[in-house]
Amino acid sequence: MLEVSFNSPQCGWMSIGFEDGVNEFHTTTAHAPHAAALPELMKILTKLADASSPENEFLLKWNRDPEEFDFRFLRNGEKLTIEIYQYPTDERDSNERDLVFSHEGTVGMTCAAFGETFDQLYADRDTDEFEFNWRQPFPYREYEEFRNRMN
Repeated sequence: MLEVSFNSPQCGWMSIGFEDGVNEFHTTTAHAPHAAALPELMKILTKLADASSPENEFLLKWNRDPEEFDFRFLRNGEKLTIEIYQYPTDERDSNERDLVFSHEGTVGMTCAAFGETFDQLYADRDTDEFEFNWRQPFPYREYEEFRNRMN
């Protein structure tokens, strides 16, 4: 079972983690230059949760500075594979990337795991001063669309 954690942002950085009992990956991510990474992640998961959506493969770019990450999502029927690749620099040379995490599960269970951490970010957004600490607004519209698709 996949566990996803996105901790409260601090000074433009957010600690994230993925565990499934076999594989584990933890890192920090930055709010820039991929400023739309968090809302884009919510959009991707919303589309993946929609069985009638024709798109089955997505690539999300995120960074840690100087390291860069690609989060690859591949839906095959009810199965969903997540792969996280790390690049040593922002050049994204595919010959230098490392697969640092992979997980295969169902679309529903995977989206639910992300949903738990999104709900926690949403619940703590005022206490954690999300906008100040992440240096960008909370993605309300994308969060609501994700929640609506999940319900």
